[in-house]
Amino acid sequence: MVARRGRAVSERPSRPPWSEFKSALDAAGFRPSRRLGQNFLLDENVARAIVADAGVARGDQVLEVGPGLGFLSVHLAHAGVKLSCIEVDSRLASIAAEFLRPYPDAQVILGDALAGKHALGPELLAQVPAEGDWHMVANLPYSISGPILALIANHTNPPRSLSVLVQNEVAERLSANGGSAQFGPLSVAVQLAFQMRAGRRVSPGAFSPRPKVESRLVHGELRSPLLPQQARVEIRDLAAGMLQRRRQVLRRVLGDHVGDRETACTHLKQAGLDPGLRVGAVTLEGWEALARELNPVLGAPEPS
Repeated sequence: MVARRGRAVSERPSRPPWSEFKSALDAAGFRPSRRLGQNFLLDENVARAIVADAGVARGDQVLEVGPGLGFLSVHLAHAGVKLSCIEVDSRLASIAAEFLRPYPDAQVILGDALAGKHALGPELLAQVPAEGDWHMVANLPYSISGPILALIANHTNPPRSLSVLVQNEVAERLSANGGSAQFGPLSVAVQLAFQMRAGRRVSPGAFSPRPKVESRLVHGELRSPLLPQQARVEIRDLAAGMLQRRRQVLRRVLGDHVGDRETACTHLKQAGLDPGLRVGAVTLEGWEALARELNPVLGAPEPS
């Protein structure tokens, strides 16, 4: 089900003030769901900064997951992008669609961004082009930020860039350096597709209701060349399985994986890894090298 699109206008309309969004929320008698991670961004300066930092331009195809009231959506639409917003809550979808009425290239689509824990929802997938550039900009609901970014990174056509507001803890994991304490399965999954960096911090006061944690903007630029999807899957799965025992040494953990430690040591040395290294100290490049050693037919990176 697709909410009403914006109507054509001769010039860009003015953005409504944040107070109108707050009034719409109050008028609807809406109570945000902690389970769904509903913390609505209502800070003009932060919304403008997110759009500016994202670097999207007029005509760019942009996907926003979890628009909520449409506050960030309006700022994106005002920049002239072709905007598709995926919202799971029908009441919020209606409110956001009303605020986006003046923008002909913006639409709110009612649907779940996820189909369970391990797949993107059909409504979201329908908005992702099979080829060509697109971008993701969003204040992601806390409850789905990790899973959805891992799945987006593993899509056959990941976005050219992403700029998302997430919990600070998640931001640290997304942008962690290989081998650090924060570098884990989520780091590997996302960094296989994107070069990640942490951006500006956002205080709880920028949201309604006020969350208990600080948020942070993170940016990702699509890697070029990009590994084929199947290679990304195999590297991700290898790292995710072994990182469950991150404090143990590689020869022991890989030995359990391949059947014996002697074979494991041979594979590790061929991959340029010290068999006595702890699993948690392996970098992104190390995981790729090990996956290629275990499966030499892994595809080469795709041309940009």
